[in-house]
Amino acid sequence: MLRQISLGTLGLTVGSILTIMGFVAYAANNATLNLVGFFYGFPLLLGGLALKANELKPIPFSQATSSSVLLLREQQATVTQNKIRKDITRYCYGQNAHLDGALSKLGLSPTDQERPIVTGLRETEINGAYTLILEFDSPLISINNWQEKQEKMTSYFGPGVEVKITQPEEDKIELALIATGQ
Repeated sequence: MLRQISLGTLGLTVGSILTIMGFVAYAANNATLNLVGFFYGFPLLLGGLALKANELKPIPFSQATSSSVLLLREQQATVTQNKIRKDITRYCYGQNAHLDGALSKLGLSPTDQERPIVTGLRETEINGAYTLILEFDSPLISINNWQEKQEKMTSYFGPGVEVKITQPEEDKIELALIATGQ
C-alpha cells in the first residue's frame, strides 16, 4: 500500500495545508498555529517539492496477472524476480530510470540518451515455470546487442533464472526472466 503512495505528493499536500494554516494563523494573530505552519509546513512543502522533482513513477503491469500465475509466483519466484517486480512497481527517488544500474552493469546503457526504458511488465507461465517479462522501449540498442549480453544477464540475475530476449516489434524488447527451480 505504501509503495503506491507518492511521498512527493504527500509532502506537497501536507506541507501546503500547514503553510496555509500558518499564514491564516498569522493573520488571526494566533502565535501557536503560526509557528506550526512555518516551522513544520514550510519544510514539508520544500521536501515535497524536492521529492517530486526526483520522482520516478511506478511501471504499470501491461496485463493482469492470473490467479494461477500468482500461485506459481509464490511457489517458484526467485529472490531476484521478486525484488525486480517490487522495485519497478513502486515510486523511486534519486534514480535516473528504473533498472538504470543493472542496465549500466550489463553494458546496455552507454549513455542516458541511449538507455532502454522499461515501459511495462507482466507475469506469465512458460512451460510450467513462473516468468517475469520486462518490456523495454529500446530504439538505440539493437536486438543483437541485447542477445550478445544474454549470458552475462543470466549470471547477473542470479541462479535459478533463465533469460530469454525477444523483439515483438521494432524498437521494443522483451526480457523474460524464467524461474528454473534450481
